[in-house]
Amino acid sequence: MFKRIMKGGQKKPSKTDPSDPSSFGPPVTAATPEVVVPPPTGTIEPLPLFRDVPVSERQTLFIRKLQICCHVLDFSDTLKSIREKEIKRQTLMELVDFIQSGSGKITETCQEEMIKMVSVNIFRCLPPASHENTGQEPTDPEEEEPCLDPTWPHLQLVYELLLRYIVSSDTDTKVAKRYIDHSFVLKLLDLFDSEDPREREYLKTILHRVYGKFMVHRPFIRKAINNIFFRFIYETERHSGIGELLEILGSIINGFALPMKEEHKLFLSRALLPLHKPKPVAVYHQQLSYCIAQFVEKDFKLADAVIRGLLKYWPVTNCQKEVLFLGELEEVLEATQAAEFQRCMVPLFRQVARCLNSSHFQVAERTLFLWNNEHIVSLIAQNRTVVLPIIFEALEKNIQSHWNQAVHGLTVNDQKMFIEMDAELFEECQRQYAEREAKAKDLEEQRELNWKRLTDAAAQNGVDMVTA
Repeated sequence: MFKRIMKGGQKKPSKTDPSDPSSFGPPVTAATPEVVVPPPTGTIEPLPLFRDVPVSERQTLFIRKLQICCHVLDFSDTLKSIREKEIKRQTLMELVDFIQSGSGKITETCQEEMIKMVSVNIFRCLPPASHENTGQEPTDPEEEEPCLDPTWPHLQLVYELLLRYIVSSDTDTKVAKRYIDHSFVLKLLDLFDSEDPREREYLKTILHRVYGKFMVHRPFIRKAINNIFFRFIYETERHSGIGELLEILGSIINGFALPMKEEHKLFLSRALLPLHKPKPVAVYHQQLSYCIAQFVEKDFKLADAVIRGLLKYWPVTNCQKEVLFLGELEEVLEATQAAEFQRCMVPLFRQVARCLNSSHFQVAERTLFLWNNEHIVSLIAQNRTVVLPIIFEALEKNIQSHWNQAVHGLTVNDQKMFIEMDAELFEECQRQYAEREAKAKDLEEQRELNWKRLTDAAAQNGVDMVTA
């Protein structure tokens, strides 16, 4: 029956003898007899504390406590199994304290059983998303009430035990990687879709520690996260843990060595930049923007590709997303050098010109704030002969006809900046703009004249141009 209960975890053969004398206490001269754990009973009964048993028996007690914690209890009814729930909670707390105290080295047998217990408790089918229960369209995740898991009093302790085990200096990665393997990591990543923010926070910390401690798992973790992003972008557009995964990646990207591997550049272009496309981008945009900025700060030559990627996914009708993109664009330009700026400045400022004339005042205002950044102004000043002709018309239209007074005032200030930068260039742009306007006016007058001639000719022939 004990084997049946433990079946939910990963089953790995033990590599060491449980009689390791260094386990759970000081060295002893005589060999410790083989641990015989009694089969689990149908009920949960409290066990003695670790301090109340001899050192030689703590290994057996540790496994018996793990066995108690393998009982998965029903939390849908708060009045059900109250005594058993409290015994399990106290037992989990004892296990966490014991691991944290570093009272002794944990044998491989105990590590295997502990990972089995953790797996039985945390690896489960997540409930359907809240919108799936009602059949309604999913709403903005920021406006939804967080869905809290009723089993959290036990789950939190299980996660804490796993975290303490991973970060412990006594944990040998060569042994631990037999149990915290690729299958275990994949199941952890699946749990990031939990709607409980407390669980996602623990998962974020644990996965980050696994990435740091188990170097052998690093490429696999990056690839698995990549696959989650692909599914989110191109299939579901629904996942609760994108922000937490991006937080982990922000730290990972920060540690990339230079020159940057081609694998990492492909990850930027194929996964991170397309993450700007989904509708709920506002939920995780802060973390995404940080990751993008980290790439450019690591390798400034990526700025051109990043800016062109932002322009590719630039929102057309969503003004709130546009404001987010403009903020991210400023961060990227902050780390952009002159050579990369020159490669993308023409398509970039064509988009900036469109944003300047946006009827949504927040978009126009946020665009004009780009001129408050000294580094961006210096890049523009170095390339003013290209930039000013592109945006001059947009600035003039704002001054002449934008409905918002704040936007009007900021535009006047930016025009003054260009005049101070290069008065001669500004006057030339003004002259060309006046010529274009005069030509456009002449064309309009010619069109009206042609239409009048057609109307008169039709009237002479008795044809009504309105109803004909």
